[in-house]
Amino acid sequence: MAVDLTQVSNIDAEPGQLPPTMAAWVIRQEREGEPLDAFQVEEIEVPEPGAFEVIVRVMAAGVNFNNVWAALGQPVSVFRYHPDEDHHIGGSDASGVVWKVGPGVTRWHPGDEVVMHCNQASYEDPEVHGLDPLAAPSQRIWGYETSWGSFAQFTKVQAQQLLPKPAHLSWEEAASYGLTYFTAYRMLIDRARLQSGHRVLIWGAAGGLGVFATQLCKGAGAECVGVVSSPEKGRLVEQLGAKGFIDRSEFAGMMKRGGESPEAEKARFAVSRAFAKRVREVLGDAPDIVFEHVGKATFPTSVFCVKPFGKVVICGATSGYDLDFDVRYLWMRQKEILGSHFANAWECNRANALIEESLVRPVLWRTMTFDQVAEAHQLMHENKHFGKIAILVGATEEGQGRTAPSPVDPPAIRAEVGA
Repeated sequence: MAVDLTQVSNIDAEPGQLPPTMAAWVIRQEREGEPLDAFQVEEIEVPEPGAFEVIVRVMAAGVNFNNVWAALGQPVSVFRYHPDEDHHIGGSDASGVVWKVGPGVTRWHPGDEVVMHCNQASYEDPEVHGLDPLAAPSQRIWGYETSWGSFAQFTKVQAQQLLPKPAHLSWEEAASYGLTYFTAYRMLIDRARLQSGHRVLIWGAAGGLGVFATQLCKGAGAECVGVVSSPEKGRLVEQLGAKGFIDRSEFAGMMKRGGESPEAEKARFAVSRAFAKRVREVLGDAPDIVFEHVGKATFPTSVFCVKPFGKVVICGATSGYDLDFDVRYLWMRQKEILGSHFANAWECNRANALIEESLVRPVLWRTMTFDQVAEAHQLMHENKHFGKIAILVGATEEGQGRTAPSPVDPPAIRAEVGA
């Protein structure tokens, strides 16, 4: 049955009641491939909430690279993570309205305006109760390792995923920040123990993670230098609070590609030394913390650059996960490598409070409509996007959803940003 996308913002049910079906952008395993082919609109039965679950009407959704991977079926198929479901509804960022709550939910009620974090875990895992939900064997990223994500009229989440929507933000602004911002918060605040006076090197400072890392450093009283790919992006990170920026194209020779000959490695290391010198010139000293998510290409330089007893905190490896670096600079100078993965509910709530106070602001490039979900992911796959993309779902136009004045103007930064 064809789905009328012009009616996506219309819901024929009052809060507390669910319609029988909804429009959703669906990936199925047999059509994994280019996002334009893998994502197709289908009419899907609306799920009922189970115990401690909530159904949220999606007003806007955020686009992340994880569902480019879901479309491609790479590096593994998402159906490996939820084999009992033959469809995948992606989307790991959203803002919306609580529509129906399941048994046991007492904190949230139909009509509440919320944003969602994307960490799920079973309430039965003991790690959830006293250690960290990220350590639980059931831990999954909602909308990637689970289905029922935000690219649909309704989404199903665990009640613990809900956070109050900042009243001064529009639906699309509120949907744009969760995955990247909460990841950066855990990396710097809880894993690296960022303190006032610290010096921080941020790779990809104008990208989805970097724009929040930069703002967190400023808010904490730390100084940071951002690595960017153009002077225009450098000006953005300075606007966000960086002490300065470094254009990575000036030091292209420091990037590790693997398989270098001894002569090529010697040349590469010389460029890394020059880069480390520039970092010290900007910051006044070597960094206490390096904010890493690039991986293979930059990790040897990160380990070399950070000061003795300093920390390299890493959450990803966009240039490759097979790391090759001179470990002597690690043990001889007693440096630390810290792994970090998303954030738990407590960290997400603390981070969201900074958004509510406008101490940290979303950075958004473009808002697209619900019929452009596949196109948005294709742009991202082809690296033709320039920052965070939000999708209008229940909202009919940009700017809707603000119910309180903003402490700052503008409440969110509109900028062309990228890695």
